[in-house]
Amino acid sequence: MSTRGRFEQKLTELRADILAMGSLVDEELQLALEALRNLDPALARAVNEKDVVVNQTRFTIEEKCFALIVTQQPAARDLRAIITAMNMIVDLERMGDQAKGIAKVVRHLQKFPEQERPTGLEAMGQMAGSMLRQAMTAYAHDNVDLARLVAGQDDEVDTIYARVFSDIMLRMAQVQQPEQIEASYEILRSARELERFADLATNVAERVVYLVTGSMSEINQDG
Repeated sequence: MSTRGRFEQKLTELRADILAMGSLVDEELQLALEALRNLDPALARAVNEKDVVVNQTRFTIEEKCFALIVTQQPAARDLRAIITAMNMIVDLERMGDQAKGIAKVVRHLQKFPEQERPTGLEAMGQMAGSMLRQAMTAYAHDNVDLARLVAGQDDEVDTIYARVFSDIMLRMAQVQQPEQIEASYEILRSARELERFADLATNVAERVVYLVTGSMSEINQDG
C-alpha cells in the first residue's frame, strides 16, 4: 500500500472511531433519560460509568489525531478532516457531560417521586437523541443536507425548552413548600442539560458542513 493509501486508511479509521464515540454518547443519553423517567439510581450510576468510557475514548482519538498531524504532514483538506475530528470529540465529550448532569438530577428527585414533570421534557430528550444520531449519519456520509436539517431542529428544542421553563417557573411561584421548589428546580436542571445537549449536536452538524464545504459561510445556507 502506498503512503497515501495508508494515510487515507488512517483517516477512515479515525472517522469510524468518532462514529463509535457518537454511539457511546447516544447510549449514555438513553440511559440518562431512562433513569430520569423511572428515577432509577442503578441506571444513573450506569450513566456515570458510561461517561468514563466516553472520556477515555475522547483522549484516545485525540492522540491519534495528533499522531496523524505530526507524522503525515497532511494536506489542507486532510488537515481540515483531522481538525474537524478533534473539535467533534470535544463536543461529544461535553454531550456526555450533559447526560451525566441528568443522572445527577435523578439522585435529587428520588426524594420527590410524585413530582410532576412537564410533558415537554420527554419530547426534548427524544429530539436531542435524534439530532445526535442524524449528525453522526451526516458525518458518516458527508451529507450536508442532513447536517443542515439537524442544525434547523435546534430552534424546535429551544421552543420546547422555553415552554418547559415557563411552566416550571409558574409552578415554583405557586408552591410554598421548599421541597417542592427544590424538586421543580431539579427538573429545570434536567431540561437545561437537554437543551445544551441539542446545542452541541448542532455544533457537530455544523462541523460536518464545514468539513465538506470548507466554508463556515455555508453552514446557514439552505440545502
